[in-house]
Amino acid sequence: SQQPTANSQQPTANSQQPSNPTTPNTSKLVYNTFMRTRLKICGLRSPEAVAACTQAGADAVGFVFYPPSPRAVEPAQAASLAGCMGPWQTPVALFVNPEPALVAEVLLHLPHALLQFHGDESPEFCEQFARPYIKAVRMQPGVDLLQISQVYAAAQALLVDSWSDAFGGSGHTFDWSLLPALQNLAQPVVLSGGLDAGNVGEAVLRVGPYGVDVSSGVESGPGIKCPSKIKAFCQAVQRADFFRLRH
Repeated sequence: SQQPTANSQQPTANSQQPSNPTTPNTSKLVYNTFMRTRLKICGLRSPEAVAACTQAGADAVGFVFYPPSPRAVEPAQAASLAGCMGPWQTPVALFVNPEPALVAEVLLHLPHALLQFHGDESPEFCEQFARPYIKAVRMQPGVDLLQISQVYAAAQALLVDSWSDAFGGSGHTFDWSLLPALQNLAQPVVLSGGLDAGNVGEAVLRVGPYGVDVSSGVESGPGIKCPSKIKAFCQAVQRADFFRLRH
């Protein structure tokens, strides 16, 4: 198929071709028919970064509550940052194998947050907070996303990321051909892992995810968000969406 003419390049991993756009599906959302790709910028630590996300058109901003991460924030700090968000933006609270008390504390400060679990949390753990949640899945050969989709059927979405021995993003893409046909999953898919302004347009066109998630790909250093990179990333997604609409 024809490729975008601006700011696109081949990803470092093999790419999955989208399936027939006229094929009906029975999942919660219809894939591979045109819809705007949702944008999430994760690991925010400053009002300036949150403002840059708002101005660039990001749908969600993520706050990390995992102390080993250079992007970690305290619950009260996240609440202050959330006050800088636009009226229709969603705050997302990211955890890795947290104690329930930490999640409860965060929800006191961010009562409307969407939860995102990046560790080995069970469905029962994720569901106990009575809040919508996303479950992250680290992809590698042998990972059965169809089975995981059924196990975490109550999840609002699955976030697929690159495999790494440590929890959290690796900053590298993974082989997108490992993904099954997205319309066969029980929930939407958010694509993550090594995305940046140079490859996210290709990711949108090849994979057709509900949304994309970025952290290190819009940074000038670990945990330091770069407003110009945030803008470029969002614009690359918007261009890919426009290309899909025209073709």
